[in-house]
Amino acid sequence: MSTMKKIVYSVTLICSIMYLTWRGVFTLPFNRSIFELIYGILLLLSEILSTLTAFILIWNKSTFKKIPEISITSKDVFPDIDILIATHNEATDLLYKTINACTFMAYPDKSKVHIYLCDDSNRPEMAMLAKKFKINYIGLTKNKHAKAGNFNNALLKSQSPLVATFDADMIPYSNFLMTVVPYFFDHYSKLIGQKVGFVQTPQSFYNKDIFQKNLYADQVTPNEQDFFSKEINILNSHYNSAVYTGSNTLFLREAIIKAGYFPTNTLTEDFQLGVQINSAGYSSISTTEPMASGLTPTDIGSVFKQRTRWARGMIQSMKNLRLLSDKNLTWAQKTIFFNGYLYWWSFLGRLLFVFAPILFALFNFRVVNSNFWLLLMIWVPGYLLLMLVKQNNSGDITNQRWGEIQELFFAPYLVLPVILETIGIKNSKFKVTQKNGSGSGKKDWFYVLPHLIILILTIVSLIKFNYGKFGSEILYGSVITFWLLNNLVNSLFSVLLGIGKPIYEEPYFYIEGTVDGIPMHNNVEIKYMNESLLALDINDITAIKKKESYNISIVTERYSAKLQAKFNQRMSNNDCLFDIKTNDEESYRILLQIIHDGYNKQLPQKRDRWITTFDLLFDNINHRIVRLNSIFKNWRGE
Repeated sequence: MSTMKKIVYSVTLICSIMYLTWRGVFTLPFNRSIFELIYGILLLLSEILSTLTAFILIWNKSTFKKIPEISITSKDVFPDIDILIATHNEATDLLYKTINACTFMAYPDKSKVHIYLCDDSNRPEMAMLAKKFKINYIGLTKNKHAKAGNFNNALLKSQSPLVATFDADMIPYSNFLMTVVPYFFDHYSKLIGQKVGFVQTPQSFYNKDIFQKNLYADQVTPNEQDFFSKEINILNSHYNSAVYTGSNTLFLREAIIKAGYFPTNTLTEDFQLGVQINSAGYSSISTTEPMASGLTPTDIGSVFKQRTRWARGMIQSMKNLRLLSDKNLTWAQKTIFFNGYLYWWSFLGRLLFVFAPILFALFNFRVVNSNFWLLLMIWVPGYLLLMLVKQNNSGDITNQRWGEIQELFFAPYLVLPVILETIGIKNSKFKVTQKNGSGSGKKDWFYVLPHLIILILTIVSLIKFNYGKFGSEILYGSVITFWLLNNLVNSLFSVLLGIGKPIYEEPYFYIEGTVDGIPMHNNVEIKYMNESLLALDINDITAIKKKESYNISIVTERYSAKLQAKFNQRMSNNDCLFDIKTNDEESYRILLQIIHDGYNKQLPQKRDRWITTFDLLFDNINHRIVRLNSIFKNWRGE
């Protein structure tokens, strides 16, 4: 880290400590009602929490050193591996893609790769699917411990020294094993001074998440989960404390056994098992590149249920682990894991931040007792510096504003579960997140009612607070107006996320390859495709007959699939769309590999720094206006 950064970070820390000390000593409203005092104390605690988590990230990033690179020597022996695919009630076609990809994974000796379909619903169709692919099937009835019980059962019926775990929808890339297995070689363990317990590859998704899809941001920002998987968890690797996130992971079997197998007393068995493996003396590493991609839920109800399960599970795991008193973990590891726990309390802080200026503007509910000029002198320097440092540390995936929008969106539905779980009102039932990709949440509009209420209250507060003010009155009220305007932007995005959303469409993939067999054209480049549609750039389509099917071949660096293609329509310029289908199952399996052997390059891996939040906001409003005009015209029969 440069000297200038050290100076800026140090000054920011000093300003933040000065501000929080001043807030705690001089600004609490002791002369107001008991409710204002309680709110003021909670708001101060939220500010401390927000600052603390920010500096933990700064510390983690400023001290980060890349883990040593892996290498393969002629003496290295690639051991046997068990690949465990967990399924509960997922559709057969979803499992088909995952199993198919597992059979294509490269390995020096494929006879050492043992694939297990772990079905805790004991469904006949799953047994038939396993038989079709000639893999092992482990059925389980009356499973009381969800995915943890499913994996524990499979571990008792398998024996390889390395174990990979995959969710039903997570499709591994063909180079998964060749990339991850070398971390477990003896010479690498000696290099880092500790045995590797597990290697976590980043979570990756081949469809748009709700923020990308509903806010028309699929070319502006990466998946919302990328910030943790591709930045935070990689930073954690420096302290041998990467978090296990449930799938796309390779374990040392002995590490799982010494950690006590998959824990069954929490909804987040993945996080807890990872910490227990670290406590047992093993390191954990997160790789930089995704090695599998899956489906992220696309309706708001499913997303909230998923996050509620994660939140409750984290509270349960922290109680089970007794983290701070664990002598087998370093303080760096404890800090990292505890920071993950604190994250779930940030949603309460977000609501407190939102309602503080609203309550003051509408009811003169004062939670901060301060002189305006003194507030500016003490608060502004530290706030601006902290925002600058946060922006500098946000990387290529997210930024401060986007993080606040996502935080507010989740907040109304996560605050209560976190509080209830903390005081002992449990929900231990594991619910599998629906990931059918349909995005057909018919009640999405219902879930944004809290955000709509916040938006309305914010607008009313802005009008009431500023109405009739002039000159210095506007200046003295500028801090409240600033926070109300900040809330206005965040809550407006949250409301737009749930209304007027685009119609769901199957994900498209950019494929580096060519197509042979199109009349009058050779080696035509692929624009994009999925399992049923193929877009090509063709200069002359006069030789193509619209109703005729053509036998074509899609050729990539690794694969070649024979398909049938029928002209569908001409898109813009020279882009032509074809309906495609395969002639046999072998071709279909290869087609799936062509599509899924790598992350979806149609979706961004980095945020577009040239598109501001306000650009995106105006674009969203314009999309809604266009859709309303279209609906109105259809209603009028135009």
